[in-house]
Amino acid sequence: MTRFAANSPHARDIASLVHPATNLRRHLETGPSIVQRGEGIHVYDDSGRALIEGAAGLWCASLGFGSERLARVAYETMRNLGYYHLYRHASNEPSIDLAEKLLSIAPVPMARVLLQCSGSEANDTAVKLVWYYWNAVGRPEKRKLISRKQAYHGSGCASVSLTGKPEFHAALGLPLPGFLHTEFPHYYRNRLDGETEAQFSGRMAEALEALILAEGPETIGAFWAEPVMGGGGAVLPPEGYFEKIQAVLRKYDILFVADEVICGFGRTGNMWGCQTFGLEPDMITCAKALSAAMQPISAVLVNERIWQGMLAQSDRLGPFAHGYTYAGHPVAAAVALETLRIYEEIGLVDHVRAVEPVFLEALGALRSHPLVGDFRGCGLIGGMEIVSDKETRAMFPPELDVPGRIDANARRHGLILRFVGNRIAFSPPLVITEAQILELARRLAAALDDTARELGRL
Repeated sequence: MTRFAANSPHARDIASLVHPATNLRRHLETGPSIVQRGEGIHVYDDSGRALIEGAAGLWCASLGFGSERLARVAYETMRNLGYYHLYRHASNEPSIDLAEKLLSIAPVPMARVLLQCSGSEANDTAVKLVWYYWNAVGRPEKRKLISRKQAYHGSGCASVSLTGKPEFHAALGLPLPGFLHTEFPHYYRNRLDGETEAQFSGRMAEALEALILAEGPETIGAFWAEPVMGGGGAVLPPEGYFEKIQAVLRKYDILFVADEVICGFGRTGNMWGCQTFGLEPDMITCAKALSAAMQPISAVLVNERIWQGMLAQSDRLGPFAHGYTYAGHPVAAAVALETLRIYEEIGLVDHVRAVEPVFLEALGALRSHPLVGDFRGCGLIGGMEIVSDKETRAMFPPELDVPGRIDANARRHGLILRFVGNRIAFSPPLVITEAQILELARRLAAALDDTARELGRL
């Protein structure tokens, strides 16, 4: 703490806070980056410097980093009803209105909505509902759950077990038993020589079917997937992937849960990633852009099949014994509902489609950079692979910390990036303009050039 003034925010931070996804020992030396305020696609640090937020925070600040209109809605709702719950037949109008709105815009027919507080809670809840459903129909042995290697589905004990990233399991005794992970469908990184995308997708579906058969189809309850794999580094599904995967799920009567926590509400160029990639799930989890990140709220949408199972269990057991204190919080629900109104009023999905070509062209042009192996995206989400060798797709040795170098150089140029391993995951606020996209790409190119010069590659 001697590096910082005794009463500075930096010193107070390292003396009090524990930070997620942070090297705790290193943080004691480096301290935090203090963000003071936000406006549009920019955040401002404690020196007053503006930085473009290339990842919308944690994928979620869809309308940028401040909204007077949503602040007013939160204030007025809080003045009228600062809190109430949904337990034991109680309700509140913002929650009712939000549930109705979500059902009306769902990508496939859905029957009911469970409001929760985070994406992790939504996926944890969906896990319980899978088990609840199969018990309801007399098949409790269908308990195992399959997700994908390098997927991220949350930090709860169940949702992190779905997560296919070993660093989230290390030293925690996770994943829990019965959580399985099939192949990572990253075509650029994992394709065989000469293998087309369609062939690669077929191989991924065959691997899923082999896992199901090895475990016993009668024991598999559900399969989880994000339309675009955020935790994998903004990896798009290869050609024909979900068509083939869903055919396997239908063959063995396995429920499908679409994790729309990142992709929902315009990110992929449609209201839902399910629409972009042809998913027909039994449940949908969503969060993040549901409230434009202005309030902690999430939702689980369940179809009629799941809802009837829930009713049957209530007939047998009485009350549905699940819930969270703040689920359906009237302030959070009111802000989420107003967020959806704003999306409609400003034509957000149409805007994303309009700027998508500029986003894909500006960042795609960097494929020619000596450090870039590939870039793929859709809507306003995309992933860029950083490589040491374009031909072999080899990555830089970890000790060179190339992602850290690019990140530091990007911040010098006023750009905040999100790295997932050797990939840069782009998900700027959805209100970003064409001119701002070009400026983001310019700053990124400058950061890549600086890094290449440091490495003797330019």
